[in-house]
Amino acid sequence: MNRLSRTLLFVLFCFSFFTYAQQKFTLSGTISEASSNETLIGVTIVVPELGTGVTTNEYGFYSITLPEGEYDVLVSYLGFQDIVTKISLSENQKFNFQMVEEMEQLEEVVVTENAEKLDIKKPQMSVNTLSVGTIKKIPVILGEADVIKSILLLPGVTNAGEGASGFNVRGGAVDQNLILLDEAIIFNSSHLFGFFSVFNPDAIKDIKLYKGGIPARYGGRVSSVLDIFQKEGNSKELKINGGIGAVASRLLVEAPIIKDKAAFLIGGRASYAHLFLPLFDIDNTAYFYDLNTKINFKLNDRNNLYLSGYFGRDVFGISDNFVNTYGNSVGNLRWNHLFSDKLFSNLSLIYSDYYYGLKLDFVGFNWNSGIQNFNIKYDLKHYISDKLQINYGVNNIYYSFNPGKIEPSNTNSGIVEDQLTEKYANEFAAYIDFEHQITENLSLGYGFRFSNFIRLGQDELLVYEDDNPVFFNPLSLIYQEAIPIDVTNPGRSSSLATFNNFEPRFSLAYTLNPNSSIKASYTRLAQYLHLLSNTSSPTPLDVWTPSGPFVKPQLLDQYALGFFRNINGGEYALEVEGFYKDIQNRIDYIDGANLIANDAIEQVILNGTARAYGLEFLLRKNEGDFQGWLAYTLSKSEQRTPGRTPEETGINNGDWYRTPFDKTHDVSFFGSYKLNEKWSFNTNFVYQTGQPTNYPIGQFEFQGLTVPFYGPRNAERLPAYNRLDLSATLTPRKNKSRKVKGEWVFSIYNVYNRRNAASINFQRNVDTGVNEAIRTSIFGVVPAVTYNFKF
Repeated sequence: MNRLSRTLLFVLFCFSFFTYAQQKFTLSGTISEASSNETLIGVTIVVPELGTGVTTNEYGFYSITLPEGEYDVLVSYLGFQDIVTKISLSENQKFNFQMVEEMEQLEEVVVTENAEKLDIKKPQMSVNTLSVGTIKKIPVILGEADVIKSILLLPGVTNAGEGASGFNVRGGAVDQNLILLDEAIIFNSSHLFGFFSVFNPDAIKDIKLYKGGIPARYGGRVSSVLDIFQKEGNSKELKINGGIGAVASRLLVEAPIIKDKAAFLIGGRASYAHLFLPLFDIDNTAYFYDLNTKINFKLNDRNNLYLSGYFGRDVFGISDNFVNTYGNSVGNLRWNHLFSDKLFSNLSLIYSDYYYGLKLDFVGFNWNSGIQNFNIKYDLKHYISDKLQINYGVNNIYYSFNPGKIEPSNTNSGIVEDQLTEKYANEFAAYIDFEHQITENLSLGYGFRFSNFIRLGQDELLVYEDDNPVFFNPLSLIYQEAIPIDVTNPGRSSSLATFNNFEPRFSLAYTLNPNSSIKASYTRLAQYLHLLSNTSSPTPLDVWTPSGPFVKPQLLDQYALGFFRNINGGEYALEVEGFYKDIQNRIDYIDGANLIANDAIEQVILNGTARAYGLEFLLRKNEGDFQGWLAYTLSKSEQRTPGRTPEETGINNGDWYRTPFDKTHDVSFFGSYKLNEKWSFNTNFVYQTGQPTNYPIGQFEFQGLTVPFYGPRNAERLPAYNRLDLSATLTPRKNKSRKVKGEWVFSIYNVYNRRNAASINFQRNVDTGVNEAIRTSIFGVVPAVTYNFKF
């Protein structure tokens, strides 16, 4: 046992001895919404006399240990009526609370603005929470409420522009974000190549984005964690809600199976703009559909079962000759068990699959690729006292990677069936995390995660001279693919590489006064999976590959320091954070790298380092008819890949260069104004420094051809991006007397028709022979109308 482990056990023993030396009892239970039995996350349970309190976990459970006596207990959640009750503690007691909404609203008020408020005392920092109600207010393209587009308005979060897939956090790449839906990994978060996200807002219960200070229960990615939980379903009565939009519609149904005991939820979305293309004599298709499902069953007071799933597909086709199909499929069976009023557990069996398919009839072949994983995880939360809680657990994920399989699409095809070498891996982790209030002013979060990654054997493995798959030509000063000297057949039962990493986590909060605090955190993370993509925005064709003999895992060290203040009793909140990220083993590609259908990807990649640093400012207005926030981020994101020997030039001559995700300035504003019971108005404005890119700096003639040449990597930028969006929501007053309630949402995306550059290409004008720059823009002004309903 090492010194750190002995110290932690000693502290825990001393604290436990002190706790049990006093006469204390535990108050515990579950808090849910009265109208649906939907458990509520983040509800505050406060004992004012003692100045202490707790919040409910992801399953609505709370536990607090108090000295013997009589207390007034306040249960508070904005948007719901407060509950104040007197409790006499002379033994352990269980109290389940049901909260009632303060007013009827169209949105499902399961997570409300209270979840977005700032907690001064908690050591957790670099976390943003958005309510479903807020997400539905934010104006987005074509009027469809969108989770990913909404988090882009938060500080430190950007993407590669309009129509770009995924998101970037604090200068990190898209593949460095861990995206979880009911604990299942989502490998592609976008529909229609980035125009929509895969998350149906109607089915969502809770959303948290961790940008730093990431708890030890999370691992496997080095940039952020987006943790999303689906609703459980209404076990009181049948409820239906949905919406009809310009390009897509959605419907969600939830109802009891056994009243107050079991319920189901099923929701679906589908786009239909492609149905109108034949009217314009266009024989193309571009649509998506997805399905959210969940069943919950309360076995007894100590046991609950949940079965949830998601299935989504995108189809893009040009006549019948080119058809692209891709999407996610996930499922999770969970068992919540309460060992005692202080020990809560969750066991999950999870399946996740990302599939990519391509049909090319004009050349006569089909292409299929993807990644599957099977995940078992067991998490426990131990409420030692009102000052100390411990989270601990284990997690094991088995991966199967299919880089690609090609097969003939018809009998006349000349294509020979071929399977790129499939890869396999296993990732195990164990963690322990402490939430510890040391004094009235000082709170700590500390713990560590141990991760073990085994790259399992495969059918064929290429062998290179000196184990070097990338060859540097000293005459031409360029990197080339090394020629294999042998091929081995290690088999599935062998191990090609093993990696072990200890990932400590530490955070603290020191309250300066009841309204202000200083917070700091340190986070160590390891990432064993890599997305092979040489574009600034991933495409469905990009392939995931595991660490192994030639690809090392990425390792992150992140430091953050911040000042946090609630103003005017929490009506306003100010957050200021500085961060520094250092990443080892960030891969980059040699010039001319071919990533598509490459069965020896190690021949075109090199390991380097990356760093990102910056300041984030967030000012929120949480209460009143006008609510919203202003966010500003000043940051830099760079990468460096030096030569492996003094003779090698490395990439970009070994110098630091901007990553494709570097945005010096990022300003975003969101505002929501409720004029009256009938009308409300929303707006957002975005300004970002342009995307790093490369422009040709000269040209030369070669055999009658004009060949451009380029300078250092990412030395230039696209023009700055800016956009203003508006929306107005009309809620008819006759809604109050109707069972079916509806609202109309009128939105305008890009109000002043800014033609933001998605790319700039250079070419010679055929008529004049003069070189010219061609700007490509995706969207101008886009109006939309959506009708939402609920009954």
